[in-house]
Amino acid sequence: MLSHHDELLRLRILFSIDIFIPKDCCYSQATINKKYVVGPMKQKKSQEPFSKQKISRREFTKKSIQTGVAAGALTSGVATAFNGSFEFVNEEYEFIIVGSGAGGGPLAANLARAGHRVLVLEAGDNDPNDDTYSIPAFHAKASEDPKLSWDFFVKHYSDVNRQQADSKYIPNKGIFYPRASTVGGCTTHHAMITVYPHNSDFNRIAEITGDDSWDASKMRRYFERLERCQYLPRPWFGINPSRHGFDGWLKTNKPDIRLLFEDPIVKSIVTSGLAEAGLDEILEEVFSGNLLDINHWRVASGEEGAFLPAMATSRSGKRHGVREYLLSTQAMYPDKLTIRTGALVSRVLLDDDNTAVGVEYLEGSKLYRADPLHSAETTGTKRQVRASREVILAGGAFNSPQLLKLSGIGPAQELRNHNIDVKVELGGVGENLQDRYEVGIVSEMSQKLPLVESCTFGEGDDPCLDRYKNRWWNRGPYASNGSALSLVQRSKPEMEDPDLFIFGLPGRFTGYYPGYSNDIANVKDQYTWLVLKGHTNNSAGQVTLNSADPQDVPDINFKYFDEGNDASGDDLQGVIKGVEVCRNIMKRFPAKYYVNEEVWPGNAYQTNEEVGDFVKNEAWGHHASCSNKMGVAGDPTSVVDRNFKVHGTKNLRVVDASVFPYIPGFFIVTSVYMISEKATDVILADVRHNA
Repeated sequence: MLSHHDELLRLRILFSIDIFIPKDCCYSQATINKKYVVGPMKQKKSQEPFSKQKISRREFTKKSIQTGVAAGALTSGVATAFNGSFEFVNEEYEFIIVGSGAGGGPLAANLARAGHRVLVLEAGDNDPNDDTYSIPAFHAKASEDPKLSWDFFVKHYSDVNRQQADSKYIPNKGIFYPRASTVGGCTTHHAMITVYPHNSDFNRIAEITGDDSWDASKMRRYFERLERCQYLPRPWFGINPSRHGFDGWLKTNKPDIRLLFEDPIVKSIVTSGLAEAGLDEILEEVFSGNLLDINHWRVASGEEGAFLPAMATSRSGKRHGVREYLLSTQAMYPDKLTIRTGALVSRVLLDDDNTAVGVEYLEGSKLYRADPLHSAETTGTKRQVRASREVILAGGAFNSPQLLKLSGIGPAQELRNHNIDVKVELGGVGENLQDRYEVGIVSEMSQKLPLVESCTFGEGDDPCLDRYKNRWWNRGPYASNGSALSLVQRSKPEMEDPDLFIFGLPGRFTGYYPGYSNDIANVKDQYTWLVLKGHTNNSAGQVTLNSADPQDVPDINFKYFDEGNDASGDDLQGVIKGVEVCRNIMKRFPAKYYVNEEVWPGNAYQTNEEVGDFVKNEAWGHHASCSNKMGVAGDPTSVVDRNFKVHGTKNLRVVDASVFPYIPGFFIVTSVYMISEKATDVILADVRHNA
């Protein structure tokens, strides 16, 4: 049998992928090496050993998943098991995790590495286009790739007339809200921006739950555990004031500042942005790449400034994240981790004691109606699978509340309206839905931006793609998500933490609508500043069922601004302030000499009232969260407790963006990674306690 490290080396050589086990991840490296050494992988039917066969990366991915399925069946126990009215045929795992994204993916990998048999059920397929997925600059393109996307359409307002005032509105559908459905979930198309939340976000949860393990200082340990920072030197002698992590599963890097010197227009805009932030006297230091580190521990206390946000990419300029962690884990532990794609979970199976004993799912491709390739004739084959320990939902802010309701957990009247038996009445399921507000300020420049002028984003002859693939020492604009600078500010001095994240990128981006990614790729003479309003007050959004059909998409209504519960109007005024900052930047020297005119929203919107109307009509979001709120059992609006357990049930948890009481920080994915790591500790502690 190969040693653990020999197996890792073999996989690295065979498939040219980075595989590692974090040193500090809930269990010791020595324990893993001692107890869970990986055996040889199953050989193919051909006479040539598997280790010598030449297969593509995509073929390896598929074979890894198939191997996991086979291994799961081999370890599933008895041929037939009964539990109440449920029959499980040759299918049993310790943990079933529904969803493979930011919450479920790391958790599944961690539990498998700790020696537990885990089944991940992913509704999507596992075949994203390699370039579209892996190239950072293609993230918008990835969000509209039908092979890995789900196209939700949501409401910003209940009032149809207000909805129709949005230029992005699609009649009889709503506002496009891209989601991903493949191994890795939405981490396969997000913009890779990796920003640590504010300390107040976690301290608030500690106060709500009375659990000091949620204290910000303690939660930082999970960030240190999951991060593999590659843009800072490793600290010596254990002295680490930045509190970055250097041995985790998530690689982080910064954009290549050298690209600014290839484009005088973008450089001038960045220069003006720095001047707006009061940093015009240290330009040389800034352009040497020494911008303040946005994920430094001290910034989490509410520091303002100018930053180059970290990206979840490898040193080779490729997207890196949950997908890689899951697949490398499965390759090392095929008998522990099974990933099953094309598995749309229809309900959690609860016994008479409301204990989760397994799930029911529909087996088949493109079953969910949000899938752009869904066929109305496709219904899937019904399956049931047993969990001997727990069922964990990680479907995100839309699908986890939908699945709870389909399982009989939620507002009683809503469930009865759809003829669903009420198992546990929880009025908070699907309530408290929150998001950021974003708007784009777009300027037409005097010429095409040199940095992207020749880029075709993979269409036809693409010099930028050739550079990306062949010039490893300087891969060019495709190795970045496009963000050249970000400013973090308070919209009002008295705010506890900064609430504005303002960042710029080449091209035209005015929000999400079908075909938006093509417009970003094709417009070369415009530049966009984006205003992201964090720490929003509005929590009036809802996720409600349209039917009891698990293939149906729920009704999603965010109830923006004054239609929600932001009585003070602070959210709107914060976004208006951000628009003002963006306009000030483009009026400054030297950027102003390259600006022809502002084309969005344009000169017709000048007064506070006019800009406010623009914001209310055109704002969007893409960080849906909080629809299964965490809180104490006596809180009628809460759904899960401090340990992610669903109130009124046993052996059922939710671990994803839906559990936050308030939307944290600026970009939610880092916070979700952190709670996935925390959930690992909580679950393993329960396993030890119940042993």
